[in-house]
Amino acid sequence: MACSVQASRPTFTAQAPSFYSARTSFVPLPAFPENGRKFHTGRKTRRKMANPGVCRAMVQQAVQGASAAYAKDMERLSAKESLLLAFKDAGGFEALVAGKTTDIQRIDVNERIIGLERLNPTPRPTTSPLLEGRWNFHWFGSGSPGLFAARFIFERFPSTLFNLSKMDAVIRDSSAKITANMKLLNAIESKFVLSTKLSVEGPLRMKEEYVEGIFESPNIDEETIPEQLRGALGQAVSTAQQLPAPIRDAVANGLKVPLGGTFQRLFMISYLDGEILIIRDTAGIPEVLTRLDAVPSLVEAVPEYES
Repeated sequence: MACSVQASRPTFTAQAPSFYSARTSFVPLPAFPENGRKFHTGRKTRRKMANPGVCRAMVQQAVQGASAAYAKDMERLSAKESLLLAFKDAGGFEALVAGKTTDIQRIDVNERIIGLERLNPTPRPTTSPLLEGRWNFHWFGSGSPGLFAARFIFERFPSTLFNLSKMDAVIRDSSAKITANMKLLNAIESKFVLSTKLSVEGPLRMKEEYVEGIFESPNIDEETIPEQLRGALGQAVSTAQQLPAPIRDAVANGLKVPLGGTFQRLFMISYLDGEILIIRDTAGIPEVLTRLDAVPSLVEAVPEYES
């Protein structure tokens, strides 16, 4: 027996039971339109779950990458501490320039230098902002110009008369100033400043051209001068004051030695980070420097070299 769908349509009331809170969400109830077709007032959606195996592999790769980077940093830190300890065991800068280091000490230092070089974190050091700053020399090789000059002085003057206390370099704006701090009679301090021009020859290689050298006028601490030499010092000071003004001013400003176009050398940077710089000349002789100032911010590198 046919019947009217509209007449038999039930009436539903979606009233929440009293034991549900006001924040409870309800599943929408079906309704029957006038034409008898069903439809749902709510949309049923299904979220596709990502492959759990892929997610797990990505997490493992990230963890392993972080662990490997941390392990490399720790290895690099250990190598740097080992190298600095080897410098100390070899007698430091004073023993090096005086030629008092032994063959065993030198080979030990060279072995640790090579160990640190293989951990170099800077692939293009010649154009890195880390290169600029103030550096202190810790080590020269047997054929280094700095060590040759120091030994030339020590072979002709006793250490009680003259000594080279330290050497440092300031690298900035494609130029360098190497300063040798000297002391005579442990009372007269003087400096020799060598100015050089740096040019980039490749990602690791640079050329250094010597521009000029300046012997600065000495600073004298009269209280530390031996009594038997004070009279001679007084006569020297009186003589210097009697010199003509142009000569006296030239001496006061330092004695300049032009070196333009006379000396140059090629070297490569084998290691560079924010604390240590290692360079090698064409004979492979290493020089090790440590930073004296704050690490510069990693701004944009200088323009690349042209092949």
